[in-house]
Amino acid sequence: MLPLPFARQPAHFTLLALACLSGHSAFAEEPMQLDSLQVSGVQMSAVEAASEELKRVPGATNVVDMAKVEQGRVAGVADVLAYQPGVYAQSPGNEGVKISVRGSGINRGPGSHASGTHILLDGLPLTGSGGTPYELLEPLWISRAEVLRGANGFDRGSLALGGAVDYITHTGYTAPKLQLRYETGSYGYQKRNIASGQVLGDFDYYLALTDSHTDGYQDHASGKGKGVAANVGYRLNENLETRFYLRYRETEHEVPGRLTKAQIEHDPRAAAANNLRIDAYRDQPGSTWLANKTTWRIDDDSTLVAGLAYHHYPMDIVENSSPNGNTYRVRVDYSDVSGTLNYNRRHTLFGLNSSTTIGWRTTANLPSSKSKENAALPITVTPAVGAPVSYPAGTLMRAYEHLGSDTVLHIGNELELTPDLWLTSGLALIHTRREVQVTWPANDDKLDESTWDYAPRIGLRYQLNPDVQLFGNISRSVEPPHAWSMLWGAPPSAWTTRPPPPSRSAGAAIPHWASGS
Repeated sequence: MLPLPFARQPAHFTLLALACLSGHSAFAEEPMQLDSLQVSGVQMSAVEAASEELKRVPGATNVVDMAKVEQGRVAGVADVLAYQPGVYAQSPGNEGVKISVRGSGINRGPGSHASGTHILLDGLPLTGSGGTPYELLEPLWISRAEVLRGANGFDRGSLALGGAVDYITHTGYTAPKLQLRYETGSYGYQKRNIASGQVLGDFDYYLALTDSHTDGYQDHASGKGKGVAANVGYRLNENLETRFYLRYRETEHEVPGRLTKAQIEHDPRAAAANNLRIDAYRDQPGSTWLANKTTWRIDDDSTLVAGLAYHHYPMDIVENSSPNGNTYRVRVDYSDVSGTLNYNRRHTLFGLNSSTTIGWRTTANLPSSKSKENAALPITVTPAVGAPVSYPAGTLMRAYEHLGSDTVLHIGNELELTPDLWLTSGLALIHTRREVQVTWPANDDKLDESTWDYAPRIGLRYQLNPDVQLFGNISRSVEPPHAWSMLWGAPPSAWTTRPPPPSRSAGAAIPHWASGS
């Protein structure tokens, strides 16, 4: 017998289906007990975040955690950069630390404006066309230092063969509410610091006062300094924040001078006789750095950061005598202004994960930057023709101007070729200008040079495992000459006519190619 159609099946089949449905509904109403699940995490510190960011650079970098450095002496940046691979930082007994990365600036003596390394404070330029003064680099004011060796300072707008060093100041987010610190050591070394930082709603602040003194290892090597650092941040909304910075510091250093090999072996604590005779010193009577940095998170994938900084750094120097035995007092009054603008966006390129950065950085001396030389002691000048002429101490012997500007426009890209394999590329367009002139005795001789240059970059990095990264790059670095190195001339003799023009040498930008670094 053939089965009946579904519509004609016996009624007990329908009743059975309804019973099943009714049972299922009752089962759904019963509560279901799930196993507990606990989610936890640790917030990444600013130092850890910086370390992760620098891992994206296909080259050699360092991050210095000041919490570790402060477990010992923190007299100067030589203590900050000590034991960092690829970095030479040596103090001559005062704050004028000589920093050299891969041989950069190796011919520059300690105590002078540093060469070969581009120095930043909180991502904003401190280095100017005349080099880098050292008095504002108080290490107790910073939470970390980031070192990008060689051409790896590309994204910071670096114009230096040695790369970039960025000193990051404490904020209310990284500093304790109150910190007192006192250091003491041999040769009369003492250092005092009081600091405070706090977050107050959308505001945060950091304030620090520091002073130091040392008698020095050599005779005539004492030094002292005092200064203040402060910054105030304000979060306007979840996507826009701004921060204002202030640094001010004064230093005074006696200069003991260089010793002969025999003196170093038998009397290393002596001072050079001539430095004692002229009472050599190097003072920074009051350097100021004012800055602002504003960050706008446009969306989840793009950020725009703008910065502006003003830097005023006068000096008063009596360090050595000229070959004829005359001694001069050099007073310089430098000022410059820097501006930065950096845009970063994460996106896809050719269907691959990509990140692009476009940046602009410029630093320019203000017209008020001037220098002058006076006779520190009574001097005698013997002209080519005629009798010697004596000048009393304080006589203005020469006045001059050292002006310049550096502008860098750079674009860089990171492209993820395969998981954990990234291609880094970039190109920087560079414009430098140097203008130098002796303004007293008055003359018409003036050196004004402008140059254009470029710095390409390409590299690869591969994350072999969480602890091992392979990287390499081929890059070009450009370091322009300092303005003061392009003009030098002896102070005038007893001129009866227009003085001869000073000797000069036109410096050119120094290109450098580096690979695998």
